[in-house]
Amino acid sequence: MSRNDNQERRGRPPEPVSVEVLAPGHTFATVTDKISSIVLTRRTPLYWLVGLGFALLLVMVLLTAITYLMGMGVGIYGVKIPVGWGFDIVNFVWWIGIGHAGTLISAILLLLRQQWRTSINRFAEAMTLFAVACAGMFPLLHMGRPWLFYWLLPYPNSMQVWPQFRSPLVWDVFAVSTYGTVSLIFWYVGLMPDVATLRDKAQSKTAKVIYGIMALGWRGSSRHWHRYETAYLLLAGLATPLVVSVHTVVSFDFTIGLPAGWHTTIFPPYFVAGAIYSGFAMVLTLAIPIRAFYGLEDFITHKHLENSAKILLATGLIVTYGYAMEAFMAWYSGDKFEWYMTSWRATGGYRLQYWLLILCNVVSVQFLWFKRLRRNVPFLFVISFIINLGMWMERYVIVVTSLSRDFVPSAWRPYSATIWDYATLIGTIGFFFVCFFLFLRLLPMIAIFEMRELVAKAEGGKR
Repeated sequence: MSRNDNQERRGRPPEPVSVEVLAPGHTFATVTDKISSIVLTRRTPLYWLVGLGFALLLVMVLLTAITYLMGMGVGIYGVKIPVGWGFDIVNFVWWIGIGHAGTLISAILLLLRQQWRTSINRFAEAMTLFAVACAGMFPLLHMGRPWLFYWLLPYPNSMQVWPQFRSPLVWDVFAVSTYGTVSLIFWYVGLMPDVATLRDKAQSKTAKVIYGIMALGWRGSSRHWHRYETAYLLLAGLATPLVVSVHTVVSFDFTIGLPAGWHTTIFPPYFVAGAIYSGFAMVLTLAIPIRAFYGLEDFITHKHLENSAKILLATGLIVTYGYAMEAFMAWYSGDKFEWYMTSWRATGGYRLQYWLLILCNVVSVQFLWFKRLRRNVPFLFVISFIINLGMWMERYVIVVTSLSRDFVPSAWRPYSATIWDYATLIGTIGFFFVCFFLFLRLLPMIAIFEMRELVAKAEGGKR
């Protein structure tokens, strides 16, 4: 019994579904077979093996960098006085931003009853988990002694040495850990009906046992669906404020500080919009190759890509407004330090990075005003990659420029990353894709039961 059947029994007619969200001609059986066959097939595609192998090579780079870090200390990185924050904090904020799209698609669009989220919410949720895992590495490595990370937690200790709760870096620990925990529970609860389907269709006894354990006794009864709907809706409501709160807390790392270019009240909403911006760019970066390699054009349609592009355009305009207001307030405030920092970013030693981020984040997104380009798949892939680069460059400019030019000229010193900074960043990208490739192979990347609901709604609309 599907959730749509429960709606009909309660007297609520199924909502009509747009044909652009799901290609016509699908039935319950074709939807189930096509999505589950990607996981249950005994032949692993060659392109999957090649992709996983390349990602594992990048993970080896990460392990090498971490091993060298444990032996030599954080001096292998480019951080030095006055730039005590470098690539680690830049990458931390970048990865957390990428993880925002999954929660937005799954929770907020679910509450708003947006049907087009159905084909992309599952792998976007998985992307969130893997991005948060990558983000969590950087603060630990930046500590120099990651085995002492528990000092940031209020654990019972005889010396009564507690974390400094007035520090936003401690706030990050609770914000990110809460975000990761809720996202994991939300993802797993939504996965249970589908792993039950895999349990019932699997031919291998081992697969049946593993998927059966993961399904937690799911049988698809009316009671199960009722409890599932209640839990899923409550988790969606709980996860929605996290989209705003988590990156707001991350922005406090800078807003609470005094350096010019950081101490501004526009950062919290500006960081949240930027996080959704970069997150949806990564969704497109992943969705476009997935639909091409696995032949899922009838599930991930042009409607999904176009709507994602519209959200990119909206959040890109908010980010552009944030850039403009940051410069305007630096001039209007009459603060010579703020105005100097703003002008120096555009004309000083980091002007190449600054104008590159303007080109990537402000100029490139303006092409999405045109519907023809929003439906051009290769163009969207290129734009999404450019935005990912631009959002990383934005975090780099924010962190490095304000620290390298503080209030005292005698303390000015340029920053340059080392090969180990780049190795750690590239290695975490490899770790992200290793997790993502394993997810594609072992679990359904598209929610089977939600796609079957769309079939039922389409048939109900015909009747």
